[in-house]
Amino acid sequence: MLPESRLRISKPQLVSEATGTAFLLIAIVGSGIMGEQLAGGNVGLALLANSIATGAALIALISAFGSISSHFNPVATVMFAARKGLDWRNVITLIFVQVCGAVAGVAL
Repeated sequence: MLPESRLRISKPQLVSEATGTAFLLIAIVGSGIMGEQLAGGNVGLALLANSIATGAALIALISAFGSISSHFNPVATVMFAARKGLDWRNVITLIFVQVCGAVAGVAL
């Protein structure tokens, strides 16, 4: 049986997932645009700039939201549930919130 803390998902966790996923998508799209603009046609340089900026953003987001919840990715949520015992009833809710955050992040 799972501990009570893993059976419930709190509102701060849902907000953290949505906000973190939105900011992550903003960073990914923004770093892609930045890489293309600054690379001057050099695809390798554009990929390097995109990778570094996305990695830095991910580290910042995990540092900011990690104490609450920091999956930011439906695959990570499923793997966390499989390996750490997150209640599967919460997985669907988390994935829905992540997808909503991703759509909002790309729209911004």
